[in-house]
This record gives sequence, C-alpha cells and structure tokens, in this order.
Amino acid sequence: MRDSVDRHVEAWGKELDWMDPVKEAIFARLAVLARHAAQARRTGLDSDGLRNWQYKVLLTLRRLGPPYTGSPSQLADHLGLTRGALSARLAPLEEAGLIARTHEDPDRRRVRVRLTEAGHAAFEQQVAAEEESELALLAALSPAERGTLADLLRKLVVAAEAEPSASASPAPGRSRSDGV
Repeated sequence: MRDSVDRHVEAWGKELDWMDPVKEAIFARLAVLARHAAQARRTGLDSDGLRNWQYKVLLTLRRLGPPYTGSPSQLADHLGLTRGALSARLAPLEEAGLIARTHEDPDRRRVRVRLTEAGHAAFEQQVAAEEESELALLAALSPAERGTLADLLRKLVVAAEAEPSASASPAPGRSRSDGV
C-alpha cells in the first residue's frame, strides 16, 4: 500500500542523494497528519460558528479547571498575547455569552474572566467533534498499534523538548553560508 508520501520521498530521493528516506517519510507523514487534524478542527469550528482564537480562549479557561476562571494577565500569558490583544478577543466572546468578566474589588481594577454555561457547552461540542474525527483517523490502527505509536511519539517529544536547538544544524554537505 503506497501513499502520497511514498511518491514524495521517491522524487526527492532522486534529487537529494544524501537525504535519509526514512526520516523524510516520518516527517512528511507527520506533516500530512497535522494538516489533516488542523483542517478537521477548522471544519468543526466553522460548523459551530467559532473561530480558532475563540476556541483557544475557551480551551484555556477550561484547562484552568473549576471554576474555569482566570485573570486577563493569566490568560494572556497562557495564550502568548499582550493584554491589549487579549482584551480585544474577550469582548466578542462576552457579547456572545461564552465568557463573563467580573470585577473582584470595589475599585473595579481586578477583573476575572469566567467560562459561562454557553461557553462550556460550545467548548464541549468542539472537543466532542474533534474526538470523533481523531478516533475515525486512528481506526486504521489496532489498540496495540495505537499504544506503540503513542509511546514512540512520546520519545520524540521528550527529545525535542529536551534539546530545542538540535534542529538548527545544516543539512549534510551544506553550510549555513550556503543560504540554508
């Protein structure tokens, strides 16, 4: 059984004799699967009327755990946004009833952002759709194969997280000054 990656590796193998075809097949397949998962998420979000950034805010609040509340600075840090950018994103979510902003003290300086029941439901609906899509993709593997794949991917993630500069080395026979 051949896939699009087999054709990709075959074509590049003829052009780049130094390229490791197994490495190329692994990373090309990971890229195909990542694109597939991202498209499935976009499709699910589109059908629910959410945008990816809205989903990320709901996801961050949900990840914080009960009572699904956080400060704007905490949310901005988790999302990698400035407070101004976060504020601009919170307003439409509040208008849609997915979050609520409350003030903790009388001078109204401390704000808390809380996931509402509607926000909780929207998040649950999206996660359920993603679960269904991902399980459908994994149906091609037996339970044992899924476990093996999860274990192998964990090894790669641990290595990547332990040494982030490892991917900065140039290709064999090339130097950084070659424009790579």
